Amino acid sequence: WRMDWKRDQLEAGRFIKRHCLSFLYKACVLFCFQNNAIKTSKYNFFTFLPMNLFEQFQRAANAYFLFLLFLQLIPQISSLAWYTTVVPLALVLSMTGVKDAIDDMVRVKEEKWMNIKVGDIIKLQNNSSVTVSTLFPCNLVSFGFSGETNLKVKQALTVTSNLGDNLEKLTTFKGEVRCEPPNNRLDEFTGILIYEGEKHALNNENILLRGCTIRNTDWCYGLVIYAGHDTKLMQNSGKNIFKRTSIDHLMNILVFWIFLFLVGMCSILAIGHGIWQTQNGYYFQIYLPSEETVNSPGVSAFLVFWSYIIILNTVVPISLYVSVEIIRLANSFYINWDRKMFYIPNDTPAQARTTTLNEELGQIQYVFSDKTGTLTQNIMIFNKCSINGQSYGIHILLSIRILLLPIYNLVW
Repeated sequence: WRMDWKRDQLEAGRFIKRHCLSFLYKACVLFCFQNNAIKTSKYNFFTFLPMNLFEQFQRAANAYFLFLLFLQLIPQISSLAWYTTVVPLALVLSMTGVKDAIDDMVRVKEEKWMNIKVGDIIKLQNNSSVTVSTLFPCNLVSFGFSGETNLKVKQALTVTSNLGDNLEKLTTFKGEVRCEPPNNRLDEFTGILIYEGEKHALNNENILLRGCTIRNTDWCYGLVIYAGHDTKLMQNSGKNIFKRTSIDHLMNILVFWIFLFLVGMCSILAIGHGIWQTQNGYYFQIYLPSEETVNSPGVSAFLVFWSYIIILNTVVPISLYVSVEIIRLANSFYINWDRKMFYIPNDTPAQARTTTLNEELGQIQYVFSDKTGTLTQNIMIFNKCSINGQSYGIHILLSIRILLLPIYNLVW
């Protein structure tokens, strides 16, 4: 039962029996409950090299120079040594790889709650983040998710609220919880608590989910129901995907058009070579005899085309990617050092968690409205905005109306 996929198939419901720590440890091993360790990194020691190279070769210039390297291995068309391409390509890949590795190492944080197991009773205090899904046996709790301004109230069962903060009672707490298996439904929870021989219904009002923050509550104790990737928050989270910025897309488009220009230029040179080979090439065969495989002007023009692709490879700016990466790295330091982005109430500076997506900060692509539109029309009209202290919007229209009002009265 150690395999996760087997556990998901076998676990039709979750059964937690709170008797003693030794039993809980055996239960966690037997049913292979998830611990509270969360993996936030993209790579590990074995997958870093293949995954990072795969991501980097999605850039058009890197893929072009890899293709160019294979061309240079063909002696009939290679006019430059192979290491003239390997050295700059390896330098670009190494610099980007080191930067991505540092970003991923920063992303990996030591989880101080990783040793929590299903069945443990933990204490949560005011303004602390909930790192597991807990069923709390005592206290009335107000909480909110990150970004929410309206707080929600959760209440413990009446039969367990008398436990209070008595550590002796909490330690000797004996009960059984039967609940639904891990799922991604945030608004639903069903289960029962068997305590002192009686069954008590559990619902969504009795559970705190991972990701919320305790507010207006000094303390509360909770029984861990789900941990780690079994929590509803992690069940809703998708896999890490490779994100590219608008500048990356733009550079790929630019490199594509530059490559088309290079192909056109090499085609013109190859056609000119074929014409010259047809008219005058015979006279030079005495001094510069061709290889046996080159038996016609067409074959010679085809080989010369690829030779020009190799010779004129500097048209494609592979160094542009290095320049962009250096700018992004410097920009991430500027974000960390920016005093205007320092949040004084929590003594928290701005922190750039990645050096790859900095230029996307503050860019707005979609505007969503939570208006239902069942009885009315969803028509959004731009009103006013302020950019760098300058207001734009409806006040300009009002000033125009005020100016036109005397003229309107005069005509009337």
